Amino acid sequence: MRSKFTGTLLGGLAAGLMLSASFVGAAMAQDVTLSFLVDNTDASTVTVAQALADAFMEKNPDIAIELETRPGGGEGDNIVKTRLATGEMADVFLYNAGSLFQAINPQQNLMPLTAEPFEANVIDTFQKTVTAGGEVFGVPFATAMGGGVMYNKKIYADLGLSVPKTWDEFMANNEKIKAAGKVAVIQSFADTWTSQLFVLGDFYNVVTAEPDFAEKYTGNQAKYATDPAAIKGFERQEAVFKAGYLNEDFAAAKFDDAIRMLATGEGAHYPMLSFAAGSVVSNYPENQADVGFFALPGDDATKNGLTAWMPSSLYIPKTTEHADQAKAFLAFVASTEGCDVQTKAVGVTGPYLIKDCTLPADVPAVVADLLPYFQRDGGTAPALEFLSPIKGPALEQITVEVGSGIRSAADGAALYDEDVKKQAQQLGLAGW
Repeated sequence: MRSKFTGTLLGGLAAGLMLSASFVGAAMAQDVTLSFLVDNTDASTVTVAQALADAFMEKNPDIAIELETRPGGGEGDNIVKTRLATGEMADVFLYNAGSLFQAINPQQNLMPLTAEPFEANVIDTFQKTVTAGGEVFGVPFATAMGGGVMYNKKIYADLGLSVPKTWDEFMANNEKIKAAGKVAVIQSFADTWTSQLFVLGDFYNVVTAEPDFAEKYTGNQAKYATDPAAIKGFERQEAVFKAGYLNEDFAAAKFDDAIRMLATGEGAHYPMLSFAAGSVVSNYPENQADVGFFALPGDDATKNGLTAWMPSSLYIPKTTEHADQAKAFLAFVASTEGCDVQTKAVGVTGPYLIKDCTLPADVPAVVADLLPYFQRDGGTAPALEFLSPIKGPALEQITVEVGSGIRSAADGAALYDEDVKKQAQQLGLAGW
């Protein structure tokens, strides 16, 4: 028979064991905190990132996500490269797909995701832009985009203007807008990355004229300075400046200033990626129906089409200590639920590249104008950075100079060819 003392002792031991077990369980279930780095180029990017993080944390209370931000443009590129090189990258980070992705040495720095089940949800077109050495490394963040001209529909209606399908028509519209006392073309060179659209957005027109341009360009057989189709983007940016169509503060204005001018009718045109519709919706909801979009016009109205951009991507660095949790977050982003969270946060700025994701019927006017290009055979062509690994890092500084009258179009194109040469040699491409 067990004595009272023995029973008390055994009971105490049992209680102690149970208490120890609870401590072990608590330790095993301890919350993990993921760091999540995004750029703060556009307020909607941060809004979407936070919405995704919040929705994921609600479903996964044992995983916390802390959002970090960095600048856009060249400064942001340097931050990403430095943090990868020093092993201090966040557990998940947002960065470009395409050529800039290739420049961060993905096979050395990033965790391959090819075998992850959630990659089956990602459309093949996007996967190709985040593939290196046969491995897939990312999932899309936000929607595909178009590079063209956002425009104020009220100004167009008031002046009786039609959407231009040729460059001559665009310049004629600009002249009428200037004569009416409005800013014809808004530029925001204080944010240097915004200066590139006249060159990069013109690529549909380049590839329409020369279907093999990307292949020749990658092989060092075609140059911006000497190719008659490619140099037109630089020439047209120069022409807009010389005609006096820009806002007076173009050198000091920022992206947010440009969006305000466009939405409120201070200016008529803003060469930009269509993702900026999210900023209009977020900051000027009462004006979203007033802002539309058209592709950057070329020489032939019968060959009018859109240069399309893949969205940026989420990546996981090899240095993360929380790979499973980071993959779980990417799986959430690459799901229809993740798309719905993004739509609820800022609306949509184009088609999603996640299978089975749908768009609401009441999309912003910019998106309504954008979608027909994607729906028409031959209506879009990928931007050059998704067809070639080469994109010189100094383009945004060069286009600021050309767009400000500091450097001629011919000199700008030649300087960019030299910038491209350096990058091609760093990548070890044949023919350079």
